Amino acid sequence: MSEPLLRVWNLTKAFPIHGGLLRRQVGSIHAVDGVDFQIETGETLGLVGESGCGKTTVGRSVLRLIPATGGRICFDGTDVLAASGGALRALRRRMQIVFQDPGGSLNPRMRVGDIVGEPLRVHGVVANKAELRARVDGLLERCGMPKAAAGRYPHEFSGGQKQRIGIARALALEPAFIVCDEPTSALDVSIQAQILNLLKDLQHDLGLSYLFISHDIAVIQHMCDRIAVMNHSQILEVLATSELEANEPRHPYTQALIDASRGYDRRLGEAAEAA
Repeated sequence: MSEPLLRVWNLTKAFPIHGGLLRRQVGSIHAVDGVDFQIETGETLGLVGESGCGKTTVGRSVLRLIPATGGRICFDGTDVLAASGGALRALRRRMQIVFQDPGGSLNPRMRVGDIVGEPLRVHGVVANKAELRARVDGLLERCGMPKAAAGRYPHEFSGGQKQRIGIARALALEPAFIVCDEPTSALDVSIQAQILNLLKDLQHDLGLSYLFISHDIAVIQHMCDRIAVMNHSQILEVLATSELEANEPRHPYTQALIDASRGYDRRLGEAAEAA
């Protein structure tokens, strides 16, 4: 058996609570408390739970967008929390994120071509402007956007188109792993299905691995191979999607999520088939 691409042990993240006149720390809140999971190459692990349970904090801690309080994260043999300098820079190229709010994640003062091309410039991947433009055009087209979009600003596009731009930016450095942090929650059902199908196609073509975060178990079922159910900062159970579809969750909280999503699950499935 080969090692998983990503392995997380006992991940914790505590945020300090300050009080009093001098704003001293008087306590802490554990947003993530002892989380363990792993993701294989080419696999999608869904992380599902109610808003505020710690899902986004897990994703951002894995990418070191926020510092973890404790635990260990290993990505393709590299200790993520201990990495620095060139090792951390290399990790940044191979681990990317697609954000929840497609509009808020794009700089409104930058043209789309500059947004998608920025990672290529920062990491010195391209040799000249012609190569940069060719790479940007290719990324936009791969994500279902016309080349002409490169010369326009984010406010000129719909929510679904903005998310396609965000996905193109995430792909720029040819990552192996992407955290998808509620990437469709701000979109209507028909557009959600298009974005989910795009992510699936990209995974198939590029061999990507995803940590797919959502509060909606219907979306998770559509996208994921395995599902980690999270509540109150902890993972309650990890099960295969087939177990969920067979209505075989072991934890009552998982069953409650299933019951709450039944109507939406049908509408999403119909939209995905039509997309």
